[in-house]
Amino acid sequence: MKVEILGPGCPKCERTTQMIEETMKETGVDVQVQHVTDINEIVDRGVMMTPAVIVDGKVKIEGKVPAVEEVEKWLDG
Repeated sequence: MKVEILGPGCPKCERTTQMIEETMKETGVDVQVQHVTDINEIVDRGVMMTPAVIVDGKVKIEGKVPAVEEVEKWLDG
């Protein structure tokens, strides 16, 4: 599973990253996490608000920090 976190490194982006990493550890799911900070690439992907999370190529959330329950659901598949 590939999870991409899109954002310039703002506090909300950092919280999103921490939440995903903590949830990965708790669930034991093997996830490849990639950070995309290039604004041009973010816009090219159709994302207009950050942070955004893309799981296996699908935008799951945009413009807010996800709830733990949302992350768990994504990682469950």
